[in-house]
Amino acid sequence: MKRNVWIWNHYATNMFNDQAGRHFWFAENLNKKGYNPTIFCASTIHNSNETMDTGNFKYISKKVNGIPFVFVKTPFYKGNGKQRIKNMIAFYKNLFLVSKKYASVHGKPDVILASSVHPLTLIAGIKIAKKFKIPCICEVRDLWPESIVAYGALKRNSIIAKVLYLGEKWIYKNADSVIMTWEGGRKYIMDQRWDKQIDLEKIKHISNGVVIDAFDQNSEEYKIHDPDLDNKDFKNIVYAGSIRKVNNIGMLLDAAKLIQNQGRKDIRFLIYGSGDESEMLKTRCNEEKINNVIFKGRVEKKYVPSILKKSYINILHNSSTSLDKYGQSQNKFFEYLAAGKCIVQTYTTGFSICEKYNCGISAPVQNAEEIAKAIITASSDERNNILMGKNARETAYLFDFNRLTDKLIEIVENMDESEEQLNELVQKSS
Repeated sequence: MKRNVWIWNHYATNMFNDQAGRHFWFAENLNKKGYNPTIFCASTIHNSNETMDTGNFKYISKKVNGIPFVFVKTPFYKGNGKQRIKNMIAFYKNLFLVSKKYASVHGKPDVILASSVHPLTLIAGIKIAKKFKIPCICEVRDLWPESIVAYGALKRNSIIAKVLYLGEKWIYKNADSVIMTWEGGRKYIMDQRWDKQIDLEKIKHISNGVVIDAFDQNSEEYKIHDPDLDNKDFKNIVYAGSIRKVNNIGMLLDAAKLIQNQGRKDIRFLIYGSGDESEMLKTRCNEEKINNVIFKGRVEKKYVPSILKKSYINILHNSSTSLDKYGQSQNKFFEYLAAGKCIVQTYTTGFSICEKYNCGISAPVQNAEEIAKAIITASSDERNNILMGKNARETAYLFDFNRLTDKLIEIVENMDESEEQLNELVQKSS
């Protein structure tokens, strides 16, 4: 058993405060199953003015719920400019010294799980694991640069993109195992034509998920009292998330307008969230007399389970991109499953969980007409709507973090077996 598991996530600092999130839940369950996880993250908190004060030291360590967090000293930044890049580079550089110092006090790890968002964490994981003579698992939760290219912020044939693709390929080749959060990870490697140089067997899949017990507990302890949501005269279509350009909420307004024009007065959209497009979209509703959309504003995350459980349909919506063919793994999707309500997905994905388990309806093409059609279909058959909601709840148990942690342990322990087999072969040949 590889007991000492170091988990590296630059942006896990929030998980210390929230006592929630992918790697916090992995660590919680690893603890229960006899492992000793430690989470390494930056001292800065993303999208916040707060930092963890490391003083004159390169790191400080604190525990929450029995899980050690190591806060690596990084400079303060705002936005997505040069300051943030400096912050990433500092985290990468300081990991080398911090790893050495922390290991001298607490013992070296048996395995490193290095997780993106940015690739420098993965590169550090591979290099430092080699120094410790241990395996490194690289977890890819965001494709760099593919996601940047898909959203149009970077040209595929630019020099910067080519350099980033080379770095990405190096990571896949040199990692002992690669975990991707979407099921089509191997297809992505094949589409890039890297499958001759990268062993597809080491590309694994562990999606995002949900802690069902915590979700249910929050839904009971933090019930929201909302007259619009509680009004049973309407079939409330709930969106919960950001309201920014990338979320393309304007398309939902287009769909709502079409539904209104078809005389479906029973269908209404409740938009929970905030963002820099909120006021513009509210103004549009007033000017165009779109009366079946209500903007509810931002709510604390602890109230979201209660909201999702009270909806008629939960709508999964954001700008569709070429990445959708590789699957889906949005955090909110798994909360939607746990809510046990029918899901309308405004775009199609490869490896669709929604379609595989009949949890809802996906629009075949992401446009207002198809979204409106999917919502009307899901709202017109009460029996099927209830069945899809029941299927969603049952499917959620497949993605509970207790089960996802078992998948992680299987990857870790199988790497152990591979190492032993390799050592046996070396001994026999010598």
